[in-house]
Amino acid sequence: MSHIVMIQTEVRDPEAVAAACRRLGLPEPIRGTAELYSGEAAGLLIRLPGWRYPAVVDAAAGRILYDNYGGAWGEQVQLDRFLQRYALEKARIEAHRRGHAVVEQALPDGSVRLTIHVGGAS
Repeated sequence: MSHIVMIQTEVRDPEAVAAACRRLGLPEPIRGTAELYSGEAAGLLIRLPGWRYPAVVDAAAGRILYDNYGGAWGEQVQLDRFLQRYALEKARIEAHRRGHAVVEQALPDGSVRLTIHVGGAS
């Protein structure tokens, strides 16, 4: 039996943040404080390609703080790509912790099908 699941992502897991950065070829996130145009933000700093300011993961609140000035200081697609990869990595980590096998398939529209085999069965 298969199920389709829609996920609204809260970014809370530093391990999954780091895994997403690695998979996207981004620099490792570092804990710190960043000066955004609108003020300071503290958390895990993510350097997205072409972005003027880092995106800052506030894991306690489950959110990402950023300032891309409506796309003028960084393309939204870069953040969207990171969020997609974070959700996939978090699902993969949790599935593996429970002993399940995971198969990932990139789809032509840019989405990803993640199949989790309960109990590790193929």
